[in-house]
Amino acid sequence: MTGNVVGTPDNTAVRTALWRALHTQVDEAPHVLDDVLGARLAQDDDGWRERGDMVPADSRGKRATIVGRARLTEDLVAEAASRGVDQYVILGAGLDTYAQRHPETTMTVFEIDQPETQSWKRNRLIELGQDLPDRLRLVPVDFEANDDWWERLQEAGFDPSRPAVVSWLGVTMYLTEEATTATLKRVASLPAGSSLILTFFLPLEDLRPEDVAIRRASREGARRSGTPFISFYTPGQAVELTRQAGFAEVEHISATGLADRYFAGRSDGLRPYSGEEVLIATVTTNEEF
Repeated sequence: MTGNVVGTPDNTAVRTALWRALHTQVDEAPHVLDDVLGARLAQDDDGWRERGDMVPADSRGKRATIVGRARLTEDLVAEAASRGVDQYVILGAGLDTYAQRHPETTMTVFEIDQPETQSWKRNRLIELGQDLPDRLRLVPVDFEANDDWWERLQEAGFDPSRPAVVSWLGVTMYLTEEATTATLKRVASLPAGSSLILTFFLPLEDLRPEDVAIRRASREGARRSGTPFISFYTPGQAVELTRQAGFAEVEHISATGLADRYFAGRSDGLRPYSGEEVLIATVTTNEEF
């Protein structure tokens, strides 16, 4: 890494960006998602392929999950934009590059993450000669200090009286059910036409046998880094939690469903890991709020 950037990005954000780039380098075309900029953000040298978590064979399932959920999210954003929705909020944005890869977007993109990651990312984008257009808002929120992300979001120009797409990927496993419910209720208070895409971790016993070792290794890694996994949900539990928060329509997309959408017919057998699944929740009315 270069020495003149501020702070450091979250380790998970770096790994996610590199897996997305690895997909374009080692997996067969057609690629589910083409994102090479994330690797340039995360590392400005050629040594990242030597990392232990970048071994192509070992990271296949998790890599497929990362690119599959990102593609699903960006398809959802495109569909919402076609209906006139023009606000896109990324909770836990990490080193997401949607705004850079889609200069044609009509969305104002609000990226929420910890101040250290946001400061680092801003400086790296400038170093790489990437524009920070007005439609990209980097919103630093100090979650550890109980900073109010909803308030910070509005201070950055978000209008809660207009519909939005909210992405919340790879986060709920770190949160208590109470914290997850609080965020769900906030998003459910948005106007009709808003949507939320989120991921959740299945209990260990619900994984495919070949994926159990992967979960145990990632759980141990998360514990060592001080961000342990604390919440797991069956699909029924996740759907019910989301409905109780105020969403009338909730679609569950299993790992198999994600594979059917984006990985069918591949000769390389690439398919998502079974431990993480997706919900898409839609606000149809918020009269109760």
